[in-house]
Amino acid sequence: MRTKHLKPTLLASALALALVGCNSTTPTAPDEKVVTHTLAPLTTVSPVLAKMANAKGEGWDVHPKNAEEWTAFVQSSVPSSEQFAQDMIDLYQLTVSEEVIAGVPCFRITPPNQPEDKKDKLLVFFHGGGYVLNPGKSGLTEALQLAGIGGYTIIGIDYRMAPQYPFPAAIDDGFAVYKELVQTVPAEKIGVFGTSTGGAMSLVLPLQCQDNGVPLPAAVMAGTPWSDIDKVGDTYFSNEGDDNVLVSYDGWLGEATKVYANGHDLKDPYISPVYGDYSNFSPLLLVSGTRDLFLSNTVRVQEKMLKAERPVELIVYEGISHAQYYFDPDAPETKQHFINVTNFFERYLK
Repeated sequence: MRTKHLKPTLLASALALALVGCNSTTPTAPDEKVVTHTLAPLTTVSPVLAKMANAKGEGWDVHPKNAEEWTAFVQSSVPSSEQFAQDMIDLYQLTVSEEVIAGVPCFRITPPNQPEDKKDKLLVFFHGGGYVLNPGKSGLTEALQLAGIGGYTIIGIDYRMAPQYPFPAAIDDGFAVYKELVQTVPAEKIGVFGTSTGGAMSLVLPLQCQDNGVPLPAAVMAGTPWSDIDKVGDTYFSNEGDDNVLVSYDGWLGEATKVYANGHDLKDPYISPVYGDYSNFSPLLLVSGTRDLFLSNTVRVQEKMLKAERPVELIVYEGISHAQYYFDPDAPETKQHFINVTNFFERYLK
C-alpha cells in the first residue's frame, strides 16, 4: 500500500535524513577518510530494499561546534520526518494525541478498530537519533508503523535531548514516564521498544527498574541499539563505509557522544547499557542487519543475555544498514519486520 504524499524512495530518505542529517548547513570536516569495500549488488532482498541498501551514504561527516550549529543540524531533518509521520498517520488512520506524563511531553498513538486482546496492553517507545535528533512528532515514524500493523496503543516519549540537556536527562524522562504508567497499567502488560538510541534507552530502562525496585516491563525490543556509546566493537570498523546510514562513528555520531555523555564515564551502564547487569532482564528481541555499524553493539547484548540465561531472540536482516528495516513502508521486509515485532510482544505481554 502506497502512501499519499511521499514516494517510497523519499520516505526512506526522510528516515535517513533524521539519522544522518543530510542537507545540514553545519560545517563539515573535509579530510575525513572512511574505509569502504566493494559490495556485491544485493540480489537476495526485494528490489525496493535493494535500491535503498545500495544507495550512497551521505551527510555523516558533520561536526557541530556550538548550540547554533546543533540546532541547524537537528532542524534540517525535521520537516521531512514530520511529513513521513503524517503519511503514516493517514495511511493507518491512527489517532495521535499529545499529553504530559510525569511532567514529560508524550504522544499517545491509538490504532483504529483495536483488537480486544490488545486494549489493555501498552507499548512504550523511545525514538532514535543519537540523543540529539528527532524532536516532537518527527521522532514517531517507527512507532506509527508498529501501531498501524501491530494494533497496539503506544506512548512515544518526547524526552529531553543534548546538547541542551545532556545525560542523564533523556533516561530520567523515560524512567519517570514508565514509573507513572506502571501505576495504572500492570508491568506484565507493558512492552518497551525503540531503535538505535531508542534501542539503548529501551535497554537502560529495565536496568533502572532493577536498581530501583520497579517492576520490569514484560518484554523489550531493542533495534540495533547504541549499547556501547564509545567506538568499541568489531563492526564499528568492519562495517565502516558499508553502512550507508551511519557510515562512520567519526562524524556527527562521535560528536553526539561528547555532548550527551558530557564528561561521564562512557562505560556507565546507563550510558552504554552493554555493561549492565542482565541477570533479571526482561525477555528481549534484538534486531540488526549485516551491514549495520551497530551489529556488534547488538550481538554483544545478546551475549550478555545468554550468559545470564535470560530469554533473548536475535534477528539480523540481510543486506541492510543501520535501522533500514523501517525506512520504507513499501518494502515487504518492512512489513515483515513489524509483524515479527508484533509476534514477539504477543508472546510475552499477558
